[in-house]
Amino acid sequence: MHEVDMTKCLLLSMNQWKQQHAPVIPTVQRVHLQVGAFTCVEPDQLVFTWGVAVQDSWLAGAQLVIESLPLVGRCLQCNGTYAPSSAAAYRSPCCDQPLEEIVSGRELRIRSVDYTLATTTAPPATLSAQAHASAPDPAQPLPYPASPTTSLAAAHAA
Repeated sequence: MHEVDMTKCLLLSMNQWKQQHAPVIPTVQRVHLQVGAFTCVEPDQLVFTWGVAVQDSWLAGAQLVIESLPLVGRCLQCNGTYAPSSAAAYRSPCCDQPLEEIVSGRELRIRSVDYTLATTTAPPATLSAQAHASAPDPAQPLPYPASPTTSLAAAHAA
C-alpha cells in the first residue's frame, strides 16, 4: 500500500508550503490533487490515508479532492495519441508498436489549495467609559499583548 508513502510526501509538501506563510498558519479547506491512472495509486485509499494522517494537525478537516488523469500514449511511428490498455499490451492500435512515450497518466501533483489566512492584526478594542475619562498610566502594562499577530479573542483571554 504505497498510498501511505504518497500521503507522507504530500504532507511534506504541504508543510513546506505552510512555511512560506509563516508566522501565519493557513487554514486549508481543500487540497486538489491530480493523480494519473498509471501511478497505481488508489484514489479512495489515498483519501483514507490523508484523512487519518491530518487528524490533530494543522490540516485537520482539510479535504483531499482527487482529479484522475487518464493514461495517454503517443505512437512514435504515426505520431498519434491513444489510450493504452493492458489487454493490448499497451501497444499502439494503429501500427501495433509498443508504448514508447507516455503523454499523460504518471502525474501525482498538487494542482491547487483552497485556504484562508488569519488576520494578522487585532481589531481595536472597545474602551470603557472610564478609560475615556482618564489617560492610561504608561507604567501599567496593557491588558493584552500588543503583538500584531494576536487575535482579539486571544487578547481578551490573556
